[in-house]
Amino acid sequence: MALLQTSLIWITGLIALVILIIVAITFVAIYSAPRDRSLFVSVVTVLALTSLLATVCLLPLDIALVSSTTDSTTGTKKKWANPDTVDNILLSLKVVYYLLYSLDALMCLLVIPFAYFWYEEWDIDSTAGSRIRGAFKYTTAFILLLLVLFLVGFFIPVAAQRNGKEHYDLDFFRKLLLENRGERALTFIVGVLLCLGTVLYVVYTAPGLALFPVSLIKSIPAISITSAEEARSALEYNRERQRIIEAKNVGGNGLNTKDRRELEALQREERTLTRKQRLADEGKNKWWLKVRAALRPFKLLLGLLLLGVSALLIASMLITGIDKIKFSKCGARCGYILTDVNIFNPINWVFVKASKVFPVDYVIALLLVLFFFTSTVVGLAFIGIRFLWIVIFKIRSGHTKPQALLMGTTLLTLSVLAINYGLTMFVAPQYSHFGGQKYCTWPMNEPGVVRDCTNHPDHLIPCSAGATGPAAEVCTPTVVSTFINRITLNYPFFGIFTFWAQFAFIGLFIITALTALVRTPKMNFEDQLADEDEEEEESLLGATGNRFAGAWEDVRGSSRHGNNYTINSH
Repeated sequence: MALLQTSLIWITGLIALVILIIVAITFVAIYSAPRDRSLFVSVVTVLALTSLLATVCLLPLDIALVSSTTDSTTGTKKKWANPDTVDNILLSLKVVYYLLYSLDALMCLLVIPFAYFWYEEWDIDSTAGSRIRGAFKYTTAFILLLLVLFLVGFFIPVAAQRNGKEHYDLDFFRKLLLENRGERALTFIVGVLLCLGTVLYVVYTAPGLALFPVSLIKSIPAISITSAEEARSALEYNRERQRIIEAKNVGGNGLNTKDRRELEALQREERTLTRKQRLADEGKNKWWLKVRAALRPFKLLLGLLLLGVSALLIASMLITGIDKIKFSKCGARCGYILTDVNIFNPINWVFVKASKVFPVDYVIALLLVLFFFTSTVVGLAFIGIRFLWIVIFKIRSGHTKPQALLMGTTLLTLSVLAINYGLTMFVAPQYSHFGGQKYCTWPMNEPGVVRDCTNHPDHLIPCSAGATGPAAEVCTPTVVSTFINRITLNYPFFGIFTFWAQFAFIGLFIITALTALVRTPKMNFEDQLADEDEEEEESLLGATGNRFAGAWEDVRGSSRHGNNYTINSH
């Protein structure tokens, strides 16, 4: 029975992995620029995306496996879930987590930088050997960085050793203290990457969590703005405006700066509208455009639903943050670890209730982690890759350069670590730690009697880190929660940083959501540039069968004033 149940869960995970590989390949196909596409860069990007998606989607699998060891109706371990079997399940999960975390770290610090410099080394006279040597030369700095992080993590004293007088009364905490130096080094490296990822999580995921649903609500279907008649009307208006401005230059005195800029903008818009009219003529009989317009009400409902989910997520995070500040037994000394949920958390409550009907809670958990990941992609596409106010690369469908694709993948990989932290420690802390596990408190203090709450459901208590007595025999924490708690407990400065960053996340979400609801979000940071070539403009306007439509492609704005159309696309 044990082998059958756990095998089914692992098989489900393997099926999900195949789907994730397809998603990663599709992502690269959608966003990479065909003219600049590199096979090596594409392969590295697909591998990195598969690794990070597998990492973020392993959380529901982790919860499913540990929850399968407990009978939620009796509050006891299942007959097959003896200590050896449970240890084997945890060991297999731990191996997979460490492999994925190690792979993510290697991809971020070695493989992706090597691929980036390898692509940059190309020129007409370059050879494969010269490119490899050049890429390896620049990657050496990252190898040294990884070595330094490993050595620091190997020798740095953990919290328990730094202060010998300090101790924790809870067994749950004592089990998290590190003794193995190799594990300590890996934990330290992941902690450093977690802090970097938290910054990206705040910068990209928070705005994306607001913009994704708002874009679904405010986006306009393609069919409503691509009819030939409307394009022709806008084109006539555009040309009339150009004639009026050109008439001011009849005497040959030249145009003032304002008129010259307006004329240049109208000329760019004319080229756009000309192609728009041709595309509308070609696609006006395509049935799928009409289907997209017909599905608009459902898209609006989905956007409203996701906006409600986002608001509920933020409320749950805020509640957990307050709960940690007020009730954490060790506060900043252990990164604000919370042993019990003391304030009602709506998301946590939904998961606990859903756990009564297998496998509803696991499906919801998978959808939730994918929602966070998709929101991060939306934020990345909206903001772009930038340093402060300087845009380095933009992430655009069909026009993302290989360098941008690699850097974007690195940012997503780091963000995934922070997503795991946010879901486990803030969104649904109790459920992420123990899933739907419950333990029985009936009968109390009667030796030799098996605790069974089949007829006493009122004595079924959800598992928590602070539970004692019979809970120690029944409750099994998830591997990801143990790993994250180990980081924050052994290196409290990581926990303090990631904890307070969640409030910055909440604040940025609220600001972005309020702004986006008032003003339609635009994908591009500038109007269409004069040096955009015709092929790029046509692909931006096309909307279609040659590219897969992702949810984040709808993050765009379009406004109409009379007969004058201003087109904003990505």
